[in-house]
Amino acid sequence: MISKDFFRVLSLLAVEREIPVERLLEIFRKGLESAYKKQHNKAENVVVEFQPEKNKILLFARKEVIEEVPEDGNEAEYITLHEALKTRKSAKIGDVINIEITPKDFGRLAASQTKQILNQGLRDYEKELAYNYFKNLENEMISAIVVAMNESFITLNLEKNTVTNLPVNELVPGDQFKIGDRIRVYITKVEIEADKKRPKIYVSRKDRNLVRRMFENIVPEIMDGTVEIMGLARDAGDRSKVAVMSFDQNVDPIGACLGHAGSRIKEIIRGLDGEKVDVFAWHDDPKYLIANSLQPAVTVGAIIDPKKKEAIAIVADDYLSLAIGKRGQNVRLAVQASGWKIDIKSLTEALKEDLHFERVERDKDE
Repeated sequence: MISKDFFRVLSLLAVEREIPVERLLEIFRKGLESAYKKQHNKAENVVVEFQPEKNKILLFARKEVIEEVPEDGNEAEYITLHEALKTRKSAKIGDVINIEITPKDFGRLAASQTKQILNQGLRDYEKELAYNYFKNLENEMISAIVVAMNESFITLNLEKNTVTNLPVNELVPGDQFKIGDRIRVYITKVEIEADKKRPKIYVSRKDRNLVRRMFENIVPEIMDGTVEIMGLARDAGDRSKVAVMSFDQNVDPIGACLGHAGSRIKEIIRGLDGEKVDVFAWHDDPKYLIANSLQPAVTVGAIIDPKKKEAIAIVADDYLSLAIGKRGQNVRLAVQASGWKIDIKSLTEALKEDLHFERVERDKDE
């Protein structure tokens, strides 16, 4: 079948949809093969071949070359060597060759099926593109626009003509949005289902890794690996603790995260809608790591059990309630961020119980 218009339109469509011509041809090839088999009740292995340089669309049947087709054999799948040699002079027993079977009405079939094949193929292609795009963004932070809201979830418009629902239980306490707002969310999982038009994208604003990605985006030293986040804990919407370490002695990890006059940490806090963020220095010495994690409370000493990874932090009497925090938040976040189980005692309690502890020097806590 000769169709100059078909290939011209195909090229224009490829440019318009930003789809490679080869992919469009593959979409049409599969669609035409399926349509031909269905229309002609054929089960044979038919193959559509495009010859753009000749503006041709051809239909072939793939057949195995045998010596003689048995009476109960399937002529649609086999061809005798005698017949095969008429098509290919080098044919031999066992070869699989293509025999042209392009029917007179194949052009009409192709034309009638073009719209249906195109629509389904493009839907599948765009679904695949969207899935691959968002799968690469799994465990990453993205920006999305609020397009609808109800009591159960907020509908977000992402990229690639894709929307997803953010459940209310994945919102940060205090989150208040309106339609049109642009918000940051963390992609926790991406799935694809055969019967769905678009991939399923799970997002959250409570996930602690949203804080991690925020730091990576705003602090260049974290992005380039000079500074690394070693521990992170979060009470979404209230407070986060972030432990950082520098691999360059000339770079202060705390200063890098805070920025000049606190510019970077302020931007992070704004991105988290006012959530407080404590940044402390990671330390290889457990007593200083624990002391740093309990800031802003002042730790004067510690008893360390490295085997159990447990510690008793001794804090100045005036800092006991601050070290524990409201409803135990400060110590709980310190435990999560440091990776150590921490018990807290005031200095007076420690002396009364005659506890032997290592002193934590204030000028060495980092």
